[in-house]
Amino acid sequence: MKRSDKAVVVQDLEKSFGDLRVLDGINFTVEKGSIFTLLGSNGAGKTTAINILATLMKPDRGTAAISGFDVVLQPQRVREQISLTGQSAAVDEILTGRENLRMIGKLRHLTNADERADELLEQFGLHDAADRPVATYSGGMRRRLDLAMSLVDNPPVVFLDEPTTGLDPQSRLTMWQIIDNLRRSRITVFLTTQYLEEADRLADQIAILHEGKIVTQGTPAELKKLIPHGHIELEFRANAERESAHALLQGYNISGDEDSLKLSIATDGSIRQLNDVLRRIEHGNVSVAEFTQKPPTLEDVFLFIIGEKPRKEAV
Repeated sequence: MKRSDKAVVVQDLEKSFGDLRVLDGINFTVEKGSIFTLLGSNGAGKTTAINILATLMKPDRGTAAISGFDVVLQPQRVREQISLTGQSAAVDEILTGRENLRMIGKLRHLTNADERADELLEQFGLHDAADRPVATYSGGMRRRLDLAMSLVDNPPVVFLDEPTTGLDPQSRLTMWQIIDNLRRSRITVFLTTQYLEEADRLADQIAILHEGKIVTQGTPAELKKLIPHGHIELEFRANAERESAHALLQGYNISGDEDSLKLSIATDGSIRQLNDVLRRIEHGNVSVAEFTQKPPTLEDVFLFIIGEKPRKEAV
């Protein structure tokens, strides 16, 4: 394999902590200039995988390479290829945004540290707040500054470990746009996230990590084809109608927020099941305000494979 063929190559990677096998022979590759997303539930090992790839931890067995450089045998060369942004912003709150960026530029021995700082402030929408102390920044602004700092010296591979955790919806959308722009700039993004919508929207390739193994991988569209069924969503005008419908549809996999007037019924996609759901509602004299048939989502795939909702991981 030529050194520049792939951004990341992982082969038979294993890692244990005592008797706990966190990574059990995982394999995957990441194409240059793409967004690769690693999904997994609590304790699945996503952060452990990133720590190994970022040379912060050594594997027990197997190999991993970044831009052709081995993470164990050539750690310094690997560090020259990457940046890592974690779940909390690692910024100096006393300094201004501009000063944070200039400091990193000088630490990286950039000859144009001031110009690079100005460029990143503009790129990340922080120009108006550039000379304010970071202590006055919102959570979303700090996260954007943290990512900007990791890009000061234009690394070809960026690791983002749950970068939007704790952000409000608007800040999350802004971060999504920034991440998508990194791909447009041909920067490779390795992303872990607990938000399935985030993975669905951003990822070129997704791998699902479960009990130490990669259980499936593919594009979002390919993964959704693993379960041909979808959902029927019913919306009611009153909670009493919603409860009546729920009772009438016993035997189906039904979900829905208790504070909502909607019910989501999983089906196999057949006309027979669709007719059965509607017949039960009609025979029960329950009025439906709105009816929608929805295709499978990435969350459906995740729950189908994992059997639980994703949460923050401890390892």
